[in-house]
Amino acid sequence: MLRPTFTLRPQTTARSILCLGIAVAVLATARFGFAQDTPLLSGGVGFFSNTNGGNTTYMPIIEPLVAAPLGNHLMVESRAAILESFSPQFGSDPGYDHTHFAGFTYLQGDIVITPHITVVAGDYLLPFNVYNERLSPIWIGNFQDGPLIASVGQFSVGSGLGGMIRGNAISRGKYSVDYSYFYSVRSSNQQFGSAHGNGGRVSLYLPDQRLEVGLSYDRILQGIHENFYGAHVWWEPKDTAFRLRSEFARGHHAQGYWVEADYRTKAFGGLDSAIGRIEPVFRIQQTFRRDNAASDSLPSVNTQRIDFGLDYNLPHNTRILTSYSRQFASTGNVNIWETGIVYRFLFPAWKGKQP
Repeated sequence: MLRPTFTLRPQTTARSILCLGIAVAVLATARFGFAQDTPLLSGGVGFFSNTNGGNTTYMPIIEPLVAAPLGNHLMVESRAAILESFSPQFGSDPGYDHTHFAGFTYLQGDIVITPHITVVAGDYLLPFNVYNERLSPIWIGNFQDGPLIASVGQFSVGSGLGGMIRGNAISRGKYSVDYSYFYSVRSSNQQFGSAHGNGGRVSLYLPDQRLEVGLSYDRILQGIHENFYGAHVWWEPKDTAFRLRSEFARGHHAQGYWVEADYRTKAFGGLDSAIGRIEPVFRIQQTFRRDNAASDSLPSVNTQRIDFGLDYNLPHNTRILTSYSRQFASTGNVNIWETGIVYRFLFPAWKGKQP
């Protein structure tokens, strides 16, 4: 399953063109008003294949991202996704079925009030745990699919519509504390759908240990009100290329965790050597049902999964991702093979003025 694991919102071709038109209008406004604050165009282009239980799906995808500063205190940022999916179909007319998606992942404005307070308005990624905000872009994550619990606390669509306040509450030499709080309204709009709810996250970072721990909470305030709890631990030891990431999430109907580790060696000429570009990755994850209700996107039964990956970091921001996974459940065990290639691009929208 391609990241993110929560529900994608299908769009018509006309609506997709409207999305692109809005993004162009934002860039044009930024250039007219503040040519010295050059917007950045970034994102990733990828091609993935997923073989699950012997059936292979192919997915080309483009994820463009724009960050357009409007002066010293305001910035508009957005990420979109355009993908095609070719999956096998069975029956009297065997072959491949084709589906497509195009739309915004988020579109928000950031207003820097003080060094400790930033106000966010629009359609923003929910700050529940950290996978959704930090690892869901295709050019960042080590695996092409997200963890099984990635949808917990994400209100099904992974974003909220409304306002958010965030920033660094305390900053010291030995530690820092950051926070975020959001309030989302209910919306049935195809492009900017969201649920009514609120919540937030608080994190403690220890720079000497390069250790971050955090807690998250949010609550849906429509229909049957539900609470969601989360926790994350990230550790990246100094002077190494080892990273350990983990999350726990608990919802009303299910809970689970994932732990991921990856490493690149510097022993054979550094990270840019042929050996140093190799990146073995390991992830273990489990989900547990609390009841049989099917209001979330987690597996319907207790599930365990082990993922082994071997990525290769080519020059010019290109990565090859390969992985093998074995999933265990009472409904049956399955092997999952995934391969892909991702190119990350980054350039200014136009040449900025010299200071």
